[in-house]
Amino acid sequence: RCAELQIQLTEAVSTLAGQKELIAKLEHDLSTIQALSAVHRPDAEGAAVPSLEKIPEPIKEATALFYGHPPSPSTSFPEGQVDSLLSIISSQRERFRARNQELEGENRMMQHTVHALQSELDNLRADNIKLYEKIKFLQSYPGRGSSRDDTEQRYSSQYEERLDPFSSFSRKERQRKYLSLSPWDKATLSM
Repeated sequence: RCAELQIQLTEAVSTLAGQKELIAKLEHDLSTIQALSAVHRPDAEGAAVPSLEKIPEPIKEATALFYGHPPSPSTSFPEGQVDSLLSIISSQRERFRARNQELEGENRMMQHTVHALQSELDNLRADNIKLYEKIKFLQSYPGRGSSRDDTEQRYSSQYEERLDPFSSFSRKERQRKYLSLSPWDKATLSM
């Protein structure tokens, strides 16, 4: 279950990154279009720049209105066409913003779930080691057979590791060092 949630979290993060790239590309394209339409050339330069001819007139008109430049007298578009273009772009931006917020909420929920499952897993491991300790205690009595199965062998190494004073000291030092970190460092470490 933890692996499945981790895969879902990875997919959500990649989707979020893809959405951010698309938003950045859209904003870059819009700023490029705005920069191209805001270029003023003197008449002495000669022929028109071909890249400006490829831009649709409604976009040029909307950009000119956005920057406060007067519209060119040669083209006159109805006010409704410019408003509809702006409303389409702004509604698309709002949809992307809402989807981004939704994905961020899902990402937070997945992270919370992963943390909860990780703490539950740690608690179960600790319980298993305690149970192994009790089994070892009961087997220490004379007359008890010592049949070991796979479960006992798996937890015996963890039990022995827990008794090791060097690894115990190392864990305590890591915990102490972690607690002394600033919140920003902790967030960076967790990422």
